[in-house]
Amino acid sequence: MKLIIATIATILVFTFQQKASAQADNATLNIRLYPIQTITVNPAQKLVNLDYKTTADYTNGVSSTQNDHLTVYSTGAFVVKVKSAAATLQGSKASIDASDVTITPIAGTTNQLTNAVYNARSLSNNDQPIITSTTGSVNKNFNITYKAAGAEKFVDKYFKTENPTVYSTVVTYTIEAN
Repeated sequence: MKLIIATIATILVFTFQQKASAQADNATLNIRLYPIQTITVNPAQKLVNLDYKTTADYTNGVSSTQNDHLTVYSTGAFVVKVKSAAATLQGSKASIDASDVTITPIAGTTNQLTNAVYNARSLSNNDQPIITSTTGSVNKNFNITYKAAGAEKFVDKYFKTENPTVYSTVVTYTIEAN
């Protein structure tokens, strides 16, 4: 019996003296960032009218500043471009060159992006950069001024049978990673 007790005691001592060997393994964690760029025209400003109502308007041109007209979200650097649907603004009897309209961006009235570069551009049916940033943007706003020509350029573009005579195009703003 003493032998059995001694054997059991020896087994128990060796069992408790053995230490479990630690196990380890690795996992790789990746943070994967994808480009996201969104641009929105202020829904209350989807229609922009440049009204020529006085002789001064025909002489000096007409402009309209749309505050917080564009809202931009971008992961990383970006460029905003503008273009017209066609090379001309179409009327029912004639057309006006899109290049007679200048698009001028500036920092928004609210939620501004610092360090952006702004370029005024004559409207064209080709994409033209107007806002460039080397940093990302989280819902930053930009004001846009639309200015049409003066110097009596449109004096002969009014037709009596239309009041007012309207020339239209669709202006498209795009954003892409830069």
